[in-house]
Amino acid sequence: MKLTHLNPPELPDWSSLFSQVVIAEGAPLRVIAVSGQVGVDRSQAVSGDGSFAAQLDGAFKNLVVALSAASCSVAEVVRLTIYVVGYSYEKAGVIRETLERYFGGRPLPACSLIGVEALARPEFQVEVEALAIGDGRSPALESASK
Repeated sequence: MKLTHLNPPELPDWSSLFSQVVIAEGAPLRVIAVSGQVGVDRSQAVSGDGSFAAQLDGAFKNLVVALSAASCSVAEVVRLTIYVVGYSYEKAGVIRETLERYFGGRPLPACSLIGVEALARPEFQVEVEALAIGDGRSPALESASK
């Protein structure tokens, strides 16, 4: 099995702490693990107005960037974990709307929604991590076979 560690330049550089994406390749599958994404831009500025909705949208935008770096999409995500600071039932509606926006009409992945006391920085309200599974035909594997 081959492991590839990615830190896409469009995402914040936290490579001294962790890799943003790890791809485990071995026939016939590719497993893509995406580290928890928060609602910040590449310079670590909080998304939009800093609200829960803005941060959640920013986290999912970053998730899409991370998946794309692994030649993957949300269609291949099999598991999400969403960590929410100060979870309340009212936030479930915002989460539902965001999932609908990013996953469209396709079936949703398995998901754990976990209320937490705090995340890595005090201004972070939500973090989203994902596990995706591909069919093993990554661009690197396909170009090697030609």
